[in-house]
Amino acid sequence: MNIFLIGFMGSGKTTIGRKLSAQLQFRFVDLDGLIEEEMNMSVSELFSKMGEPFFRNKEKEMILDIIKNENQVISVGGGAPCFFNNLEIMNDNGITIYLKMTSGALLQRLLQLPAAARANRPLLVNKSREELFDYISSTLEKREEFYNKAKIVVSNEVFDTSLTVGRILTAINHLKK
Repeated sequence: MNIFLIGFMGSGKTTIGRKLSAQLQFRFVDLDGLIEEEMNMSVSELFSKMGEPFFRNKEKEMILDIIKNENQVISVGGGAPCFFNNLEIMNDNGITIYLKMTSGALLQRLLQLPAAARANRPLLVNKSREELFDYISSTLEKREEFYNKAKIVVSNEVFDTSLTVGRILTAINHLKK
């Protein structure tokens, strides 16, 4: 079984993914991290040097590669489910879990990131608070069409990782029945 964590940047996919994988004794995979490792550059550099279409193709390639393995918790980039047929591939090859948050909660979480961490997120760079909120709101509205097709939707508004992991494990058990 593979578990794919999807959601907007800042929704906790990596943090929750690490904890969930430890609970299940699964391998944790950060899809963006794999891409950075293979390409030997950050996602931010890939966007600026190679362009978003290149990055999105690389993302799909990595999803197709990663599904060959089992017993993984995979954190995918916020846009990955919205391109090509990535979401269908993930739904066909595991359990997709949408870590749902409101625009306001995402804004607060992203503003709390250290400057270096924000710099590594190409879609956040050089935006004022208002521009960032507008970006989050409009992008989330478009992406939720895809995110809501996940097999499980879990609210992650209150960032209590143990609570969220518990909710996910309960939902997975119900899904298996």
